Amino acid sequence: MTGALSAAAAALMGLVAGTPIVGGGGDQAAAAIGTGAVEEGIVSLSLGTSGVVFAATDQPTIEPQGRLHAFCHAIPGKWHLMGVMLSAGGSLRWHRDTQAAGIPFDDLLKPAADVPPGSDGLLFLPYLTGERTPYPDPLARGAFVGLTVRHTLPHLSRSVLEGVAFGLRDGFELMKGTGLSAVSQIRVTGGGARSALWRQILADVLQTELVTVNSEEGAAFGAALLAATGTGVFSDVPGACRQVIQITGRTVPGEAAAAYHEPYRVYQQLYPALRPAFHALGAA
Repeated sequence: MTGALSAAAAALMGLVAGTPIVGGGGDQAAAAIGTGAVEEGIVSLSLGTSGVVFAATDQPTIEPQGRLHAFCHAIPGKWHLMGVMLSAGGSLRWHRDTQAAGIPFDDLLKPAADVPPGSDGLLFLPYLTGERTPYPDPLARGAFVGLTVRHTLPHLSRSVLEGVAFGLRDGFELMKGTGLSAVSQIRVTGGGARSALWRQILADVLQTELVTVNSEEGAAFGAALLAATGTGVFSDVPGACRQVIQITGRTVPGEAAAAYHEPYRVYQQLYPALRPAFHALGAA
């Protein structure tokens, strides 16, 4: 606990004097606590408008080229690595709003489940608002690559899901390249995590088990756990997470995982090849 609310401050805010004040954390650090990603080997993946891959570490760890964020965690003695994609769920919303306006997301994605992995040779770059990880480039642009007359709306829908998964894997691979301990589990949250199809694609692309947890409040729930620990309800944050956070579902990599090796390899080549065009268009 940091302190207590003074009588003067309490009167200004309509609160009770003496209310405990507890140090919190940044939004993503708190969100990681809210999913229980507080130990090495457990990674948090937030699939909201943006996409965040977050890994707790026991020692300060950096990515040599600075392509990952590296900070102190909200837990004493812990640090974290973080990769951020600017348009994750935002890419799917853009796709729905511009190409299938008014269609509920569930109805949009249901036929995409029948499209084979790799979307019949169609790739999507999710850089609709520039990018942060692994390319800190405000002029990066989104693109469908490989589009042909045989591709339909379900192909485009699935390629958006796969493109976001590939982009998140970029950050995931950078983390593994720093020497991060073997990742045993990814805890996924955010609106995009409600899609069973997207969860399966992520598990297949990342080649790691994905789990959902009983907390959907993310950062707010993590902040509450920090407050509870700071006021003595729990002895420490990891213990608090073990007591209150439960796994509610599991998605394991399936037979389709191998089918993503080649599409991901091609995906990795696209930004370097298209960067000159992106910058020329961005400067126009």
